[in-house]
Amino acid sequence: MEHPENSAEYAGLQVNSGVQQPAIINPYLKRNRFKRRELTAAEMVEGIVKGDVTVLSQAVTLVESVNPDHQAKAQEVINKCLPYSGNSIRVGISGVPGAGKSTSIDEFGVYVLKEKGGKLAVLAIDPSSERSKGSILGDKTRMEKLSVHPDSFIRPSPTAGSLGGVARKTRETIILCEAAGYDKIFVETVGVGQSETACHSMVDFFLLIQLAGTGDELQGIKRGIMEICDGIVINKCDGENVDKCHMAATNFRNALHFFPMPESGWAPKVLCYSGFYGLGIKEVWDMIYEYIAFVKDNGYFDYRRSEQSKYWMYESINEHLRLNFYNNPVIQQQLLEAERIVLAGQMTSFTAAQDLLDRYFDSLKQHL
Repeated sequence: MEHPENSAEYAGLQVNSGVQQPAIINPYLKRNRFKRRELTAAEMVEGIVKGDVTVLSQAVTLVESVNPDHQAKAQEVINKCLPYSGNSIRVGISGVPGAGKSTSIDEFGVYVLKEKGGKLAVLAIDPSSERSKGSILGDKTRMEKLSVHPDSFIRPSPTAGSLGGVARKTRETIILCEAAGYDKIFVETVGVGQSETACHSMVDFFLLIQLAGTGDELQGIKRGIMEICDGIVINKCDGENVDKCHMAATNFRNALHFFPMPESGWAPKVLCYSGFYGLGIKEVWDMIYEYIAFVKDNGYFDYRRSEQSKYWMYESINEHLRLNFYNNPVIQQQLLEAERIVLAGQMTSFTAAQDLLDRYFDSLKQHL
C-alpha cells in the first residue's frame, strides 16, 4: 500500500517503504533437530530397572496419559516391571489443608535417607481446579531439601477431576518406582476426603497429620478417616503450642478408644512433633517401622497387599466399564437428548439414566 504522504498535496515529503522484515524463526534451524526419539516398551523397562530418573519420569507420564495408544504401551511397561516391584515400604500421608504435609514429608524423607539409606519416591496428588481444570503442581517447592537430594524422586500428579482415576494411576506409578529401586514411597493426598479411601488401599502404613484445636473426643469420633489410620501425629508442636498439642493428643487417644481394634491387631498411636523445626521425627519413624515389623510378624502385611490387589482389580473393572459406556456411539448420540429432556423437566434423572443404560445394554447385545 502506498503511503498517503507521497501524494501530490504533500510535495517535497517522501516516505520510503522500508526493508522487508526477516522471519522470526531461523530458516537454517532444522525442525527435527531437538526431537527426542521415542523409547520402546523394552527400552523403557531397561532404563527404569537401571534407575534412570529421566526414563522413569517418561514412563509415569505415559501411565497418566489418556491416549489409548499410550495406555496400551503403559500396561506393557507395567507388566514387565511387576517382577521387580513389591520391595518397598509404602506410607500414605494425609491431613487437613495447611496441616504441614509437604513440610513434614521433607523432614521425614531427609531423616530416613540419612538414617536408613536407600531411595525415596514421593507421589503427591495435587487438586485440579473445577473451573480451569488445571493444577499448580507446586508441592515440590515446599520440599526444599528432598527436591535437591540425589536419592529422592518427587512426582506431583493432578487429580484431573477424578480422585479414583488418579489414584489408580498412582498405584501403577508405585510399581514403576519400586522397579527403579525406590525402597521407601510416600503417597501424599489432596486432603481429607474421598481420596483417603483410595490412598489407604495402596499403602502399608496410613499416617494422619492433625493440628491442635480441631475438636474434642466426640469430634474425633465423627471423623471417619480415623478408622483407617495406623498412626496419628500432631504437627506444629513447638513454642507456645506445645501444651495445646499434648492436650489434642490426649483427646485423640480418648477418641481412638471408641473404635474397635483394627483388623491388623495394631492399636494406632498418637505422637506430637514439629515438621518446621524437625522435632520428634525419629519417634514417628520408630512407630512406622514398629508397625511394619508387627504386621509382617502376624501375617497381616501380605494379607493387606493381596487385598489391595483385589480391590484395584475391581476398581479397574469399574473404570473400564464407565469409559466404555461414555465412548459407546449409541450413548454419545443419546446423551445430549437425555440432558435436554431432564433439564426440561420431562423426565427424572433416575429414569433418564436407566433409559440410557437400557440402550447401552441393547447395543451390546446387537454386537454379540
